[in-house]
Order: sequence, then structure tokens, then C-alpha cells
Amino acid sequence: MSKILVHPFDPIVFKDTETLILGSFPSIKSFDNNFYYAHPRNQFWKLLEAVTTYPVNNRDQKLWLLKEAKLGLWDMVRECSRDNSLDSSLENEKVNDIIGFLEAHPSITKLAFTGKKAEALFQTHFSHLEIEIVYLPSPSSAYAKMSFEEKVKIYKEKLL
Repeated sequence: MSKILVHPFDPIVFKDTETLILGSFPSIKSFDNNFYYAHPRNQFWKLLEAVTTYPVNNRDQKLWLLKEAKLGLWDMVRECSRDNSLDSSLENEKVNDIIGFLEAHPSITKLAFTGKKAEALFQTHFSHLEIEIVYLPSPSSAYAKMSFEEKVKIYKEKLL
């Protein structure tokens, strides 16, 4: 039986954030590094770098990119159990208070999901919310159905 895990870090949001990017739950590597999308093979930061042309060589640059692009980061799951980092292994999910978060951050007008699991959790719990939502292809290196260049094109279309 896997143990209950609680989301290890706060959302990243600024007073003028317009788009909140929502993943499912941090990977084991992200837990280890205490930052979003920290697995070295995850393409998330490289995708944002390609879309915005801002460098992402360290945490400060990543935060600067998010602020400049009016992007925020959080996850759908507040607490769960799992055996590995795959979304398919998440069990007993308790979702974050998306409604309260959006009320506290009225500049957010769009939600972008970085995977089917995050989008499905939103649809299950918050489909009644009137906010623009977009689906982004998973930045996980395990999602190989689409090339990096195809992902860049979609991220650019949907985020900017």
C-alpha cells in the first residue's frame, strides 16, 4: 500500500497572472527538487523557453519567464497516494480548491492543463466554472506520440 502524499509546494502566481497552468501532481523528482516539472527529461521548461524565448537555466529564470508571460503554475491534486510518478498511478486524489484560488486571483482568465489526468479531474469537480480552458500535450518524456516541435506549436497557440 502506498503512503499518502501531500503536495509539497505552493502555487506560483503573480498579481497579473492571466493563465494558470495546471498539472496533476508533482513527480518524485519534483518532490526531491522542490520545484515544478523538475525531472530532467520533462520538456515543460524547454517548451516554455521555445515559446517565449526566455532562458530557463535556473529557478530564478523560470520564475521570471512565468511572471513576464503572465503564467502561473499549480496542480489539480492536493493529496493522493501513488507508487511512481505516472499519472496512472495516482489514487485517492483530493483536489485543490480551484474555486477559492480563482476567486483570490481574479486576473486569471484561462486554465491550461498539461495532461489528460489534470483535465479529467477538473471536468469531474469543476466543469460548472465559466472560464476558458485549454488542453496542452503532456510535457512528459513518456508522452512520445508527438514531437517536441509539434508540442511547441500547440503550446504557442494555446498559451500566448
